[in-house]
Amino acid sequence: MSVENKSRAVAVPSTLEWPLTPEVSLAGREAAKAKSRLSYDPKPWLYIFIFGVWLGALLWFQPRLVALLDIADSTGGWLALLGFILFIDFAWLYGIYNVSVVLFAFIHKKWGQKPESALTQATLLEFPPVAILYTTCNDFVEESVLSCVEQDYPNYTVYILDDSSDPAYKAQVDAFAARFPERVKVVRRPDRKAFKAGNLNHGLEHFAHEPYFAIADADEILPPDFLSKLVPVMEADPKCGFVQANHRSNPNTTSQLSKDLGIGIDLHWDWYQGLRNDYGFVMFLGHGALLRRECWEKIGGFPDIVSEDLGFAIHARELGYRGRFVQDVVCYEDFPETVRAFRIRHMKWTRGTSEFLRKKLRWLINAKNITWTEKFDILFPTLNLPLTLLYFMFMVNANLVLPYFFGIPVPLTIELGGTELVVAIMALDPRFELIYTPDFFFITILTFFAPVLCFVVGLLGQPRRLFKFLTHSTALYAALGPLSAIGVVAYAISGKAIFLVTGDTKQTEHKKAQPRRKHWWDKLKGYWKTFIHKSHPDTLPVQGFEILTGLIFGFFALYMFQLSFLGLCLAFLLLPLMHYLGWEHRWVRRLVWLPFIMILGGVALAGFSLIGMQTVFFGYGFHF
Repeated sequence: MSVENKSRAVAVPSTLEWPLTPEVSLAGREAAKAKSRLSYDPKPWLYIFIFGVWLGALLWFQPRLVALLDIADSTGGWLALLGFILFIDFAWLYGIYNVSVVLFAFIHKKWGQKPESALTQATLLEFPPVAILYTTCNDFVEESVLSCVEQDYPNYTVYILDDSSDPAYKAQVDAFAARFPERVKVVRRPDRKAFKAGNLNHGLEHFAHEPYFAIADADEILPPDFLSKLVPVMEADPKCGFVQANHRSNPNTTSQLSKDLGIGIDLHWDWYQGLRNDYGFVMFLGHGALLRRECWEKIGGFPDIVSEDLGFAIHARELGYRGRFVQDVVCYEDFPETVRAFRIRHMKWTRGTSEFLRKKLRWLINAKNITWTEKFDILFPTLNLPLTLLYFMFMVNANLVLPYFFGIPVPLTIELGGTELVVAIMALDPRFELIYTPDFFFITILTFFAPVLCFVVGLLGQPRRLFKFLTHSTALYAALGPLSAIGVVAYAISGKAIFLVTGDTKQTEHKKAQPRRKHWWDKLKGYWKTFIHKSHPDTLPVQGFEILTGLIFGFFALYMFQLSFLGLCLAFLLLPLMHYLGWEHRWVRRLVWLPFIMILGGVALAGFSLIGMQTVFFGYGFHF
């Protein structure tokens, strides 16, 4: 450790006394002021604003939407219109949520008090022992665990919680630990029960007994001052259950996919996390955080669910603890290196979030010590993934069911180089023009682009980089609808959420053979259960469903001349293709530009309708 680092990791008492002693530096006195600003109930203004604007939008637009019901001349048509209207109402809520978060994040950045930042500069007089828990399962990264070892804090131990099954990875772990025998301990367990939660609980129950413990994922890089800056925050606030550090994408990645999409990590953390200290619920995001052992003990350990991080955070809050997010302590993490890894991570998140909602939603709603502001702040991002099933059902309704009930064949004339071509397409009943208005177009576009608003704002001064990022992210994120729908349905039927390790290429939980059955009905049920249990992006049924969805929807997009939706359908087809070809394939590098360009083209066509040009209504591509 350098002399400079020693001077920064200044001596700190295990319990800070307020006001701080005269020996403390100016930064320490600022930390004393920060402590007086520590509060536990967030301000409700963000969600008052969100619901206020949403209710205003409903009052303004709902009469026109409800008037659409008069078009229906059958029960089926009426139900299809009702579903269309209800989804639009709900999509507006999410659009307003995303816009409001960016607005309040800007307010927080510009004028908000940030006591957590001041507390990171507090001077300690003693150094309480800290455990760093590095979790790995066939994805050991030496650079990452080395960052755990090279902390400028003097009193810590690194525990490598190794769940690896591959002897090669076990050998790497043992060889690394042998280089730092006084600093590193290897912990292995006889089974993989409860996945990451079980691994952490086993290490904390039997080996790591320090009053604080940090958690680092296999691909995470901690800054050298991670502990020396976060321990003072915990020491200053005895009711702080955890401190979550900020994250950026790893700048040293060799993956082209990570280079192209990694900026999304930077901007999302920057805009969506910091304001939660003031206006919402600070999430423990599973890694890059320092936690209080006392809090863990009172909870009874990490909950036995895939989303153990969120489960821990809500139970901690109900016990009177809370989390704090520190903007200026930055860890590095890897964006998935391949499209396959990206898809696996998304399936894990989708099924894990579905599991959390099934097991914890009622508990959360009934929690007495968690304010409604915090509950809303938990539910909005948490419901986002499972609700993609609702989005998928909306696409079926808007592009298949509504045209069935209200479609009218019309000729489309195309002139190319003096040649006139007339093509028969399907358009909606002219009475839908009730909502073909500038204000409705505006809120539709706002809803459509709200999820990427933070990226637009963050890269506004770099238009070329912004266009490239939006193009690439559309090819990945906008295409996840079918995969998400499978994940939600699979969990709803099976009730199981498998912890898929993104970096583990040898995980076999989804390949376990099913018992043999004699009766044909039992065999049929067995095949169905196998498909549901193995809803892994590697499996052909999952990929087949994505391709079939893209083809069916694509046909109707062409038939209704829905250019934007056709771009989305192309993304549906590209995603499983990229699973095999990879992001770097030369044809993939060309094709990924098309979905976003086609979506923009559809937006332009819809805009022309506002100046009198008749186009097909743009609104079937809601994304939230």
